Amino acid sequence: MAKVLKCGDLMPGCNVVVEGKDVTEVMRKGAEHAKTAHGIASIPPDMVKKIQAAIKDK
Repeated sequence: MAKVLKCGDLMPGCNVVVEGKDVTEVMRKGAEHAKTAHGIASIPPDMVKKIQAAIKDK
């Protein structure tokens, strides 16, 4: 089942929605978005857990 992550759930004010076929794809796309849009070069382990918890079924 496709997955979706609303960046605004983690970064208030960001309206980007990341979609993918699975959690792995959403995490990859989300990491790229975090780098380019928010200047986050690497995502710390505690943030990874928050991101994974925010990924929902589409």
